[in-house]
Amino acid sequence: MQKLHLVMGGRVSDPQGLEFVDLANLDLVGVYPDFETAEEAWRGKAQKTVDDAEMKYVVVHLHRLLEPELPQE
Repeated sequence: MQKLHLVMGGRVSDPQGLEFVDLANLDLVGVYPDFETAEEAWRGKAQKTVDDAEMKYVVVHLHRLLEPELPQE
């Protein structure tokens, strides 16, 4: 089974939360076939914005949303 992962980021209202303030301007980095590749893309984007506390990038486990009945690893 392919385990798709989405990397995205944008401005958040609280750096410790996940409430994105401007959904129209989210940076959709891409969809990746495995966590390792997604983590590499996430790390690259996150490091470029490390000095901006209101910018946050995340990895979303799409396979968990698409098939929630499968066991978590």
